[in-house]
Amino acid sequence: MGPTRKRDLAAAVAAAAVVGYLAALFAYPRLFPPITLWTGLSLLGVAAAVAAWGVTVRAKIRDGQIGDGPGRLHPLAVARSVVIAKASTWVGAPVFGWWAGILVHLLPQRAVLRAAGEDTAGVVIAAASALALTAAGLWLQHCCEAPQEPPDDPDEDLD
Repeated sequence: MGPTRKRDLAAAVAAAAVVGYLAALFAYPRLFPPITLWTGLSLLGVAAAVAAWGVTVRAKIRDGQIGDGPGRLHPLAVARSVVIAKASTWVGAPVFGWWAGILVHLLPQRAVLRAAGEDTAGVVIAAASALALTAAGLWLQHCCEAPQEPPDDPDEDLD
């Protein structure tokens, strides 16, 4: 399993943005429930937890606290963290695209539809929360990388 490629995430964002825009174009506001400020905040809570886990994992890896024993980070926990990181990025990216697509539809409609003006703030919060989840997932994935080994000193071989 390799690192998440940014171009793949960008493609997911773009595809979801098109779907979100088309959904808003054909169904807003008839089939959409009200979008409040609380709509996307659950993703922000998950993003904060993922980012905090990244800080913990990074600190333990830097301190060499990998292995068995109390207070140490088991290697399988690092592998599970990578799975959580990848899942976070792959949930956050298309959700961000979805809300971005809806936002692109809502912004010009604010002057015409009262519902669009009322929903815009909630859509912005939801999009920002999804973007934060994507960033937190990428951060956790970065934190799970093994530290770089220092290069061998060529002068040591001469002794």
